[in-house]
Amino acid sequence: MSNFWNTTSTSIIFLLTGVPGLEAFHIWISIPFCFLYITALSGNSLILFAIVTQSSLHKPMYYFLSMLSTTYLSLSISTLVTMLGIFWFDAREISFNACLSQMFFIKLFTVMESSVLLAMAFDRFVAISNPLRYTTILTDSRIAQIGVAIVIRGTLMLTPMVALLKRLSFCHSHVLHHSYCFHPDVMKLSCTDTRINNAVGLTAMISTVGVDSIFILLSYILIIKTILSIASPEERKKAFSTCISHIGAVVIFYFPLISLSFVHRFGKQAPAYVHTMIANTYLLIPPVMNPIIYSVKTKQIRRAVIKIIHSKNT
Repeated sequence: MSNFWNTTSTSIIFLLTGVPGLEAFHIWISIPFCFLYITALSGNSLILFAIVTQSSLHKPMYYFLSMLSTTYLSLSISTLVTMLGIFWFDAREISFNACLSQMFFIKLFTVMESSVLLAMAFDRFVAISNPLRYTTILTDSRIAQIGVAIVIRGTLMLTPMVALLKRLSFCHSHVLHHSYCFHPDVMKLSCTDTRINNAVGLTAMISTVGVDSIFILLSYILIIKTILSIASPEERKKAFSTCISHIGAVVIFYFPLISLSFVHRFGKQAPAYVHTMIANTYLLIPPVMNPIIYSVKTKQIRRAVIKIIHSKNT
């Protein structure tokens, strides 16, 4: 019996969890989640299609937005199968290797999201502080290099964190507490010392999402300083208005992330379903809100999307 429970074998099967205590209502709970997934997938696909097909959007700002939409599409797809599989078919089983793969891609797309938001902050800083050199600084080749660097950075930082999970033994319950493989969740099931895993995971997140947040803040300090130096109130308002969509994207990324961290640290007395619902929506809010924010606040995107919809209806 001990050989069954105390093992590092990759044949381990984890059991994912839907919404604890509300299993009887999984079908009903799946309805709003289906709506969120449809909104996220269709909205980001539409923005991506608009940027690719509309030559008027072939500019640095929109290239970065296309990277963000691609990241959100990938992030949504990475949890779609397991989450809806649980709600619809009670398909809770996931193999060890599949769990590691899902965990890696969720973390990778989260880090890429943070990196793209930093690149977009730099884009806004260059556009406002040095508009005459904007297109010469952010050339197509340089933007492509930034995109490749974002993927490589995330992969190099996160591979050790996920690979180190293979050294762990699991000798207790194999039941995870989320609808997808969550790194801290997997480590809690281990009977091996996880201090190295904790240190590597914390270092990876601080050196990516943490560092990015600092540089985004510094970028906006410089942007505000530049805007305040503009003499004309009209020009100040116009310059700041180009940042509104990006500020919204930053808020919808960091607010759910911080909320999830607070709930895990200080909400230990909260019902289990509260943790699960927040963890599920944490990954869906940014992909859902991104196309809404950019369609409402960015006139060029709104026009392109309306043009595409009209062309499909005619």
